[in-house]
Amino acid sequence: MMRLCAPNELAEGQSRGFVIDGEKLFAVRKHGQVFAYRNRCPHKGIPLDWLPDQFLDHSASLIQCATHGALFLIDSGECVAGPCAGQSLHALSCAEDHEGIWIDC
Repeated sequence: MMRLCAPNELAEGQSRGFVIDGEKLFAVRKHGQVFAYRNRCPHKGIPLDWLPDQFLDHSASLIQCATHGALFLIDSGECVAGPCAGQSLHALSCAEDHEGIWIDC
């Protein structure tokens, strides 16, 4: 397991990007649970973020691809609108304890 950050470094309703061994990843906290994905849109294989750590739409209820506007469910990574509808982000196994947020690479 690789540590992404301390639990308090990912606030509720926020997203944050990471680079681990050259791989771009991001995590989102929704309803106290952390979800982690590879930072790669299934449509073109490009990074999703608008600006550093900006992966969510304006309502912070969906993940949004900055390039083509595809929208993904936070809890499953499924694309619900846009050019890759029906496809999904690559989810990463994620755990959290008092020391950090961890992913299984």
